[in-house]
Amino acid sequence: MSSHKNIIIALDEGTTNAKAVALDAAGKVIVKFNQPLSIQTPREGWVEQSGMALVEASVKVIAQAIEAVGAENVAALAISNQRETAIGWYRSNGTPLHAAISWQCSRTADFCDALRRDNKEQAIKAVTGLPVAPLFSGSKMRWLIESTPNGQALAANGDICLGTIDSWLLWNLTAGESFYCDYSNAARTQLLDLQSGRWSPEMLDIFQIPAAALPEIKPSSGLFGYTKNVVGIPDGIPIMSMVGDSHAALFGHALGEAGCVKATYGTGSSVMAPVTSAQCNIHSLATTLAWHDGEQLIYGLEGNIPHTGDGVAWMADSTGLSELPEAELAAELNSLPASVESTLGVYFVPALTGLGAPWWDENARGVICGLSRGVKRAHLIRAALEAITYQIADVVTAMRQHNDFSLTALMVDGGPTKNDWLMQYQSDLLGCPVMRSDVPELSAIGAALLARKAVGQLSLDELKQYLYPHSEFRPNMERHGRLQKRWREWQQAVERTLHKF
Repeated sequence: MSSHKNIIIALDEGTTNAKAVALDAAGKVIVKFNQPLSIQTPREGWVEQSGMALVEASVKVIAQAIEAVGAENVAALAISNQRETAIGWYRSNGTPLHAAISWQCSRTADFCDALRRDNKEQAIKAVTGLPVAPLFSGSKMRWLIESTPNGQALAANGDICLGTIDSWLLWNLTAGESFYCDYSNAARTQLLDLQSGRWSPEMLDIFQIPAAALPEIKPSSGLFGYTKNVVGIPDGIPIMSMVGDSHAALFGHALGEAGCVKATYGTGSSVMAPVTSAQCNIHSLATTLAWHDGEQLIYGLEGNIPHTGDGVAWMADSTGLSELPEAELAAELNSLPASVESTLGVYFVPALTGLGAPWWDENARGVICGLSRGVKRAHLIRAALEAITYQIADVVTAMRQHNDFSLTALMVDGGPTKNDWLMQYQSDLLGCPVMRSDVPELSAIGAALLARKAVGQLSLDELKQYLYPHSEFRPNMERHGRLQKRWREWQQAVERTLHKF
């Protein structure tokens, strides 16, 4: 890396925001820009976003960051992205076939039910590490083909491109010259063979996805292409990493150190642990590829929860708190749960479009139980926040079945982690330290670290100097014992939501 070209600009394209940060030679954030994104729900259970809006917002914040630091100082771009969201486009002109189908969308639930009835789930999980669920991209890609006139033939001829958001952004940043995805995103499609690291012919057949429509898979750290013909972005800037946002956050916390389990708190949550094998026999969890750092593949054990921060937002809206200015709302969410000693027996299970790990029931719907005359807004808000911690603890319990799993600390990131009450409750519930990254751009930082590794040809030991410090919440073990009863009662509430028909 030359003395002046030492800045890496990292894009974090999420569900509700596109963010770009510029990191200097020491790995510190020096500027950041943000552009909000909208979500559409045209039918019950359907969640989608405009593919062009995702590109426009991403380009805008990247261009702002480049202008702020000077293009002559930019060594590389890095991309972290919302995972499982799928999009298709015509290869000839880049026009989307349809809106991008969000990871939250359950429109393919019937197809997933059919796979289970046909006894395909065991074979799918053995190859891909993923349970059958509408969350993953493969069934979404199938829907896109089926919803496009002559879609199957066009896809088979390579006239249609199908990709996760990393490949869609890359295509647009390189004027269609690069059609790749990284291992972490490929692993979330349910089309990748975990053992070989290649698209699985068996899975392509099950999901009826022609290989000609899919991108080539590359390591998460390395050259993906160069910017070209993008307004506001100079040509020729190398794109040196692409990685799913949750994977990027895990890398950004501790570079994948054993025992450092990551929980990202956002609209939904991803709990991910680095492991050394592709053990796939835990039905309720996904085994995935965490990343390829340019030297080796790293596996990840993961549980995905669709509604955590989203559940709190729903409760804030339902109780009138969402009408407050953002700063006042954050203060209330921090103070209200601490203002009451308990929820008075109220439990909120935010299965707003179904339950994810470890339950995996897309037909489940949310429930608030235990209401009594004395329940006030503070109790309901506390119940919504407690629900985040219980869902994460449920996933950690399932993870303990894996031979390689260990938990020395829960490494946390995301907007809701700013709530000190929530972090202490999580630590007390799990009985282990919670280490909070106080840098909100951790996914972007993880992607930037992977880019810096490739640009500077650095080792993992050399990358450690770029890691950010964490704030620590230590467990109160006496309270830990008391909270186990509440956790069991939460699990009873979950049973009320499960689809029984």
